[in-house]
Amino acid sequence: MTNQSIDNQSIIATSRCDSDVSKPLMPRYDSRQAPSEYSVVSLFSGCGGMDLGFQGDFSIFGQHYAKNPFRITWANEINAAACNTYRRNIDKNIHHGDIQDYLATLPSTADVIIGGFPCQDISINGKGLGINGKRSSLYTSMIESIALVKPKVFVAENVKGLLLQSRKASFDKIMEDFGSLGYQVSYALYHAADYGVPQSRERVFIVGTANGISAFQPPKPERTKEKWMTAAEAIADLELLEVDESINHVWSAANASHDQGNRRLDANRPGFTIRAECHGNIQFHYSLPRRISMREAARIQSFPDNFIFASKLRETERQVGNAVPPILAWHIAQAVKDCLTIKTL
Repeated sequence: MTNQSIDNQSIIATSRCDSDVSKPLMPRYDSRQAPSEYSVVSLFSGCGGMDLGFQGDFSIFGQHYAKNPFRITWANEINAAACNTYRRNIDKNIHHGDIQDYLATLPSTADVIIGGFPCQDISINGKGLGINGKRSSLYTSMIESIALVKPKVFVAENVKGLLLQSRKASFDKIMEDFGSLGYQVSYALYHAADYGVPQSRERVFIVGTANGISAFQPPKPERTKEKWMTAAEAIADLELLEVDESINHVWSAANASHDQGNRRLDANRPGFTIRAECHGNIQFHYSLPRRISMREAARIQSFPDNFIFASKLRETERQVGNAVPPILAWHIAQAVKDCLTIKTL
């Protein structure tokens, strides 16, 4: 396994598993026969941040993110409230429940599998159980799904904590298991602000490409640190707006906490990482005497304003915090598209 830096912001490593009789024989795909649309299976879909990014065709911050050639054909999420939001904004056909209960219903084939497997046991703010934890061990369900469906490409997302030295054993095991499927597997650490997301958020993406598919090349950052979008640029137009539940412009009245939630946005910098389990203690507005609203949090995560969360405040906090920023996912999708369309020899 080798390492190299990406513009001093990201890390990429690639591993190739030699074929032998102990490993599954993956079919060889011919990218010279690229279809106009690619089918996508979505695992651990949440409210649909990654799915929206892969679909494309949304607008935010005065920019339109073009439609991508990806169609979600099957999705699964265990959280009922997140499923309601997904149905409202992405597609009504999402399977609610434990992924293990739905493996038998997976389509026989799909071009791409995507998913942000649960990270609570890997997160810096978690208990440090790694893949031995009940939630983070669910990556094995993604392994099973890939083995069953045999996509051309898979994309798995997780927290930066996966790369900590203290999580090395977990990370090595995850990479080994993904690699054992017969794919060319690489990983990279991305800072969302480099891609136009007004948030200081770093996430790992693990990508696997099948034989005959071009190796995945991480999308190049669009912004330097000096040009990151600030919190004020993202949400200033909402400052004078009264509470409006119809667009999720509601906020927690929780007092400052000794444990977490005392941070106040800096108007001139990107927002802090939006957390899923903030228990109402989400960051404070940079100028107003309140915490940020769910609409403002959604903006900081790069959700367009017409993406409405079909839940009350606490559940919406969880959905926003758990999501992959759609803009970052859109850039990943563009790179996946390149994998599928660039001709190989």
